[in-house]
Amino acid sequence: MGCGRVGSTLARSLEDRNHTVSVIDSNPDAFRRLGPSFNGTKVTGYGFDQAVLTEAGISRADAFAAVSSGDNSNIIAARVARESFGIDQVVARIYDPGRAEVYQRLGITTVATVKWTADQVLRRILPAGAEPDFRDPSGTIRVDQVPVPEHWVGQRTIHFQEQSGSRIAWIDRLGEGMLSSRETVLQENDVLHLVMREENATRVYDVLKKDPETD
Repeated sequence: MGCGRVGSTLARSLEDRNHTVSVIDSNPDAFRRLGPSFNGTKVTGYGFDQAVLTEAGISRADAFAAVSSGDNSNIIAARVARESFGIDQVVARIYDPGRAEVYQRLGITTVATVKWTADQVLRRILPAGAEPDFRDPSGTIRVDQVPVPEHWVGQRTIHFQEQSGSRIAWIDRLGEGMLSSRETVLQENDVLHLVMREENATRVYDVLKKDPETD
């Protein structure tokens, strides 16, 4: 539901991945954003109207995204999709981060636009380790994006993991993601995506700052 910039981009991205997509918007002119190559269904109406959802084929849907510009419309539509039609994969776009947290606790996955954008900016202007890229809902596990320090270049990833107590989820190398093995050696300009326990973060960054321990 919602064929603004986010909704139209999402719809085209899903179709590019060979998914069948239906788009609902109350303004028929909004469908122009989908472009002439879009092959999905376009339904004019409100996404919280059960008749409109039925016309869009929700009975056959695996997921529903409410990404209009209105918080209230998105939440109502998300609840109708989940509670009336039994759709498990439901996401609602919410501008108010406080309300987003409430609905998250009710089991509706939310994307708080303002908070997400602010978090992305924070992660890029604060020192490494100040803010993780991801933290699980319990606050126990975090994922951090860290450039490899010069003094760790040439070291095997297994040595870094053993000394830091973290795990390397993947490495960004020369513009591509790669999974490391026991034999992988860290290279200049590598970016590590580290998984660690929250209480272990200080130790991980201390290890990053120091020269590797030798056997």
